[in-house]
Parts: sequence; structure tokens; C-alpha cells
Amino acid sequence: MPGNMTFDQLKTAVDSGTIDTVLVAAVDMWGRLMGKRFHAAFFVKSGWQETHCCDYLLTVDQDMNTVQGYKSSSWSTGYGDYVMKPDMATLRVIPWLPGTALVLADLADHHTGQEVTVSPRAILKKQVARARAMGFEPMMASELEFYLFENSYENLRDGGLRSLQPVSSYNEDYHIFQTTKEEEVMRAVRNGLYGAGIPVENSKGEADAGQEELNYKYSDALDTADNHTIIKNGIKEIAWTKGRSVTFMAKYDHKKAGSSAHIHQSLWSLDGKPSFEDHDDAHGMSAVMKHYIAGQLAHARDITAFLAPYVNSYKRFTVGMFAPTKAVWSADNRTAGFRVCGEHTKAVRVECRIPGSDVNPYLACAALLAAGLDGIEQKMPLEPEMRGDMYSAAGIREIPKNLRDAATLLHSSAMLRAAFGDEVVEHYHHACQWEIAETDRVVTDFELQRLLERA
Repeated sequence: MPGNMTFDQLKTAVDSGTIDTVLVAAVDMWGRLMGKRFHAAFFVKSGWQETHCCDYLLTVDQDMNTVQGYKSSSWSTGYGDYVMKPDMATLRVIPWLPGTALVLADLADHHTGQEVTVSPRAILKKQVARARAMGFEPMMASELEFYLFENSYENLRDGGLRSLQPVSSYNEDYHIFQTTKEEEVMRAVRNGLYGAGIPVENSKGEADAGQEELNYKYSDALDTADNHTIIKNGIKEIAWTKGRSVTFMAKYDHKKAGSSAHIHQSLWSLDGKPSFEDHDDAHGMSAVMKHYIAGQLAHARDITAFLAPYVNSYKRFTVGMFAPTKAVWSADNRTAGFRVCGEHTKAVRVECRIPGSDVNPYLACAALLAAGLDGIEQKMPLEPEMRGDMYSAAGIREIPKNLRDAATLLHSSAMLRAAFGDEVVEHYHHACQWEIAETDRVVTDFELQRLLERA
């Protein structure tokens, strides 16, 4: 459901004074919204056609450092402009920001007008086009988990990290009474996002103190990634308005459960029929679905850097805490990296349980789609189902244990180079290398506590 406002409706809202601000936002490498706030009168007059941004936005790190070594943008290229082209199909009102609408923008080269190859939205759109050329419409949904804290962001910024306080004191998985106490924020989240045109289904307490999960309706792959990104930004903004904070870190505390972003996937025909369903199969899976899963298993290790983009991401893959450690498939088994759900129904699908909530959804969906489509193209046979406890199973395919290994696999992946192109692989491999180097050089609290006196 892309957007909930037409351009004509926006013009009417601007004329009546209901809308006075339009956010134009592109998505950076880390899945963040980056852009400008337009006066709505200027936007409807001419700003809707295009605006510009510095091309460093696809080369900076989380702290906006100008990281060198990228081919697309650097001091040697002069840090020129990208064109931001609003995708008016994504136009929507943002209820939690007074008088505000939002539109997502694609990034185009300032000179050629072509979409920027390394832009996350362009990467996903390329794989969606590939699927459609094969006769498939990729449908996806992501579940988003996060922690909600009593602290405000300002408190944390001013040194309150050591007193980080979740909104509850006990595991609240499916817990109604505890989540009732959190409704000031979560009710505003559900209603706000729904008012922004995102079909929210429900929220629930998750598997630790202060942990939440939000679910929203599946859609086509691009719309799902768009919604995912707006949801994350919206939850942060709504929490901030309530004097609270949230984190989408995959693992903010080694003693607590990590936060995931499981991605459910299926392919449908272009005329709306399920391509994964075969009622006569033991698991209700068609040959297409089996090839698709086989491709994802074959390339699971190669694509992990797109599913777990930070050094911290790999700390979530912990035995016994519902995050997978093995890249195998099983039916309705939460210890496997790939879980088949909805057997013997038209909703049969594969859930990839590897991504954490820190993931860039465009890159994750694109990588999963590329791997699955390769499985279909190559008619890869599906390996036997694994059953039981995958944590204790030995001798089976493991998820890479750290970003350094995952980055090496990304860089050497022939499949990803064929699907995304060398430029994209080199770009995101460089991002991994920077993330590793930045983390390697930092002295942590753990090191101080362990070694200050005893070393």
C-alpha cells in the first residue's frame, strides 16, 4: 500500500493549511531517512519534481564521517550532487508530526539522470524487475523487534547510557498486563503508522524486559522495504515525543535477547496466483519454492553481510535465545535460519530468521531475492529438511560468526556480482571494512573492566 495521499489531495491540504511541511527523504546505506523539509507551498509548485543532495550520503558512516576509498564519491571526485526524485506513489501524511507529509525519493546521477547503482532502493528495484521478467511478483513482510526505554534520547546523550532502563522489569513475551503499561507509546505507534498508510496488524511484548514487536501486512517487496524504513523512523520519533527512546540494535546487552527483523517471502504470478503452493507436496511446497529456498541456502553465507551489517549484529547469534546459528531449513522450527510457514495453504512462505532489526531492509530483501531467483534459474535441488534442535546439530552449514568473515564471503560471491554488479559489491564490502576497522580500534568497557587491574 504505497502512500495514502495523492498529489491532488496534497494540494488541497496545502491550500487549506492542513499540511505546511513536506519531508523529501532518500534512504542511505544504513537504512536511514535522509533529506529535506520543504515548505509545502513550494513543494506543490515545483519542489515535487526534484531536489538535490550531496553525493556523500551513500559513503558516510553512522557518524557522518566522510569515509574515503569509495569509487562513487570522495574528496577526489569533489563530492558533487545527486538528484532526489520524489516517488509520488509513496506520498503520505505523517500524523505524529503536525502539518507534515512525507515522500520517499530515488537518487539519480546528476549528469546522466540514471538511478544511482549503489542506492539501496535501486538495488532492490533491480531484483524486483528481474523477478517480474521471470513471471513472478515477490511478496514480503518483515517483523520488527526493538527495545523501549524509560530514558529519553537527551538523557542518553548526556551520559545516561549507564542507567539505560527498559520500560519493564521482566520478560513480557505476549504479556497483556505489562504491555498495557506501555500503551502510551505503543498505541501512538500503531495509530500513527496506520494513519500514515502503513497497514499495521498488531504489536506485542517480545522475549525480554522492554522488548516490543510490531507486525504489519505483507506487500510487494519494494513497498515492504519502504514501510519498514518509515516504521523505524516513526517509532523513534513517536517515542521521542513521549520522552522515551528505543533501539533497533541487534544486541544492545549480551545478557538480553537480541532484536530480529525476520523476513517472510513468497512469489506470486503476475496475475495474482501463489507460485509457492503445491497442495499435493508433503510440505505444500511447489518446485519453484523448493528451488527458491535451495538458492537461499546455497548462498546464505555469501549474503549474510547484507542481513547482518554491523560487528554488533553477530552478537545476536546466540545459542538458546531464538536467533539462528545454522543456515538450514525446517518446517515451523524457530531454531533454523530458514523456516517454512503456512504449509498446505496459499500463504505458504519461507521466513528468513537471520536478519536483525539493525538491517537495511532494501539490501536484505534484494540479497534474499537474488539468491532465491538464482536457485530457480539454476533449478537447484532442495536439501533434506533438518529437524530438532539446530543449535546442537553438528556438521551443518553455519551462519558466519563475525562481520569479517561475512565481508570476505560477500566480496568473493560470484552470484552477488552477477546479480548486483561489481560496483555494488565493492561499495558495500568497503562499508563492511570501515565498520570493522572502526570497531577494532575502540577500547570497550568490557576490556577496561577485565584488564585495567589484571593485565
